[in-house]
Amino acid sequence: MSPSRMGERRTSLLGALLATLGPISMSIYTPAMPDLVTAFDSDASMIKVTLSVYFGGFSLAQLVAGPMADAFGRRRATLAFLLINILGSLICLAAPAVEWLVAGRLVQGIGASVGITVARAIVRDQFVGDEASRIMNLIGIMLAVGPGLAPTVGGLALAAFGWQSIFVLLVGFGMVTAAAVLVFLRETGSPDSRRALPGPLVATYATLATDLRFMAAAVVLGGSVGALYAQSTMLAFILIDRVGLSPTAFGVGMLMQSGSYFLGSVVLRLVARRLGGEGSVRAGLGLLGASGLMILVSVHALTPSYLSIMLPVAFLGFGIAFLTPHMTTAALQGFPQVAGSASAMMGFIQMAGGFLGGSAAALVGEPLDAFGLIIPLMAAIAIASYAVFAAASRRAVV
Repeated sequence: MSPSRMGERRTSLLGALLATLGPISMSIYTPAMPDLVTAFDSDASMIKVTLSVYFGGFSLAQLVAGPMADAFGRRRATLAFLLINILGSLICLAAPAVEWLVAGRLVQGIGASVGITVARAIVRDQFVGDEASRIMNLIGIMLAVGPGLAPTVGGLALAAFGWQSIFVLLVGFGMVTAAAVLVFLRETGSPDSRRALPGPLVATYATLATDLRFMAAAVVLGGSVGALYAQSTMLAFILIDRVGLSPTAFGVGMLMQSGSYFLGSVVLRLVARRLGGEGSVRAGLGLLGASGLMILVSVHALTPSYLSIMLPVAFLGFGIAFLTPHMTTAALQGFPQVAGSASAMMGFIQMAGGFLGGSAAALVGEPLDAFGLIIPLMAAIAIASYAVFAAASRRAVV
């Protein structure tokens, strides 16, 4: 099958819809987490596991979704995984016990893994350089809206109809996404079923894992974007249990995180030409460093309040919006034939960062202490990894 080309607008809209699948499936759920403790006669640790297994399924399944998209086509692979995602939402909706909820969230995460993987791959299939970064930035702008509104929608649905309504919404979103893929997504890759064979698959991932420039760029994203995922396991319990927000107020309050990411994406679109790709990344990392320092002060020197927690989160979101488009484009630049697998590896590292951060938070126990330790550490890892990326890039030029 020969690849087709889509326009920048269609690619951006489809990419945004696919990319939001995973974050929406995660963030719309977070306002209900304290209520689910009571609904399933469970404890907070077990409910946190439902989020951790989602991270695990999402991150590991990307390593399969990417090669499947390279081997059998972007369109076929996307539809197959979307069906798995819808099945997971249905399991959660009908869950009679917390163990079924855990299983449903795992299946959900596996199905959602195709979204961001294929979204990046269809951009790399068709565009390079500044044009690709511009589309990734546009996807980022739209990506802020869906996941940003999702906690608010989840909180309102929870208050009006109960926790089951959240999974009804997720079933509907999965079906809408599948319909859009059926109607609008063209095959932008060059499918080759041999890429799904164990030998080529292992060889591809070995090549990616031993490419220092790719791995350093991926860890920059893993530390920064992973911090957003990791803190989602903590913020509901900090803001609801410690600060005293209601689940609905928490959902509305999370707009500060998504709003800062949206604002950062818009500002980047205005100043990207002046800063350049590397300048944008450095500015974003500077904001990450500021966020980490603010978190240390707010946790260890201030009484927890909405602003003391969410203002550093806003700096984090703004900085991530600045660094993500160029780092994503730079990481995928050298792998046009296996863009799906490269995108999957990069997404795996991002989600693995969130999974490891969330798991570490569970080990720490107290969500506020975990927030004050883990998020600054992840920001520091992102900054250190960029130094490695810059050094590897200079050696490649020489």
